[in-house]
Amino acid sequence: MKVGILQFFGWRDRSVPLNSVYETALDRFITMDQTGYDAVWLAEHHFSSFSVCPSVHLMGTMAAARTKNLRIGTAVSLAPFYNPLRLAEEVALLDVLSGGRVNWGAGRGFERSEFAAFNIPGEESAPRFHETVDIVLKAWTNQRLTYKGRFYEYDGVEVLPKPLQTPHPPVWMAASSTPAIDWAASLGFSILMDPHSSRPDLIAKRRHYAAKLIEAGFSDSGRIIPMSRLVAVDETAEKAHAVAKRVAEWTIASYVGNSHNAVRQGTVRDFGGKDPVDFYLDDVMIHGTPESVIDQIQSFGEQIGMNYLMAAPMSGRSFRLLTDKVLPRIAS
Repeated sequence: MKVGILQFFGWRDRSVPLNSVYETALDRFITMDQTGYDAVWLAEHHFSSFSVCPSVHLMGTMAAARTKNLRIGTAVSLAPFYNPLRLAEEVALLDVLSGGRVNWGAGRGFERSEFAAFNIPGEESAPRFHETVDIVLKAWTNQRLTYKGRFYEYDGVEVLPKPLQTPHPPVWMAASSTPAIDWAASLGFSILMDPHSSRPDLIAKRRHYAAKLIEAGFSDSGRIIPMSRLVAVDETAEKAHAVAKRVAEWTIASYVGNSHNAVRQGTVRDFGGKDPVDFYLDDVMIHGTPESVIDQIQSFGEQIGMNYLMAAPMSGRSFRLLTDKVLPRIAS
């Protein structure tokens, strides 16, 4: 399988200078470029120390400047928060500057505080997302853009630059809910699968997506579907478990717990009836020694037909052991 890294920019300890979070990530990109990773996927978030990267396109230029082979993925550009033309320009410019190495992942977002701060009504999030994606793709593939939609209207606008890749960079849509999966499949989009779903849920969603693709007249064969997993690797199972537990507690408190209001209806999570931390440890995260992690990844890959692992290392040591011990055994 191909292996990429989902790069968060968590600022868990505010006594540590924020710039060190970015420096660590930039050093990691160089290592990734030299060790066989397919891509770095940059996570966009706003107004939270869970991940302090409000511009994946700006960060992408930094990644591109330090690498030669690594593809630069957005996971994701939160499309409703952008003017569509500005988004089309920024991603196209990144593609040109990187020598045609962009993977464009777009998503709707779900954190209510972000929509409130950007003054976007929650009920508009999905239609704004859909319209923005439509405009971006048309801006890339038409010399001039004329468009009339619900939120945006343009008359003969020449959007420059165009992407270096033709007709445009490969495109994925973030899809964690059933409506999002159904919409992506209905239009033939490939999808990104999120790091917070349980393994059984991820398997069910993947099968549902395949069925909906076929129903819409598209083929599922050979599609690259990156699946995100939080991964902790250490010398002993106990050490890896301790890392995973710390990250589970942080993730629930800062981003996905029920104290965080989702903009989508019906998204309050029950964590499978478990304690939230136990849910993450038992059903979501991959953690253990290098050999155990290899076995878990291979077993999960066989269950679901996973052809792309988007790993989110839970510590610096996890990244190093993933790179040195796990990647050579699983990457193709």
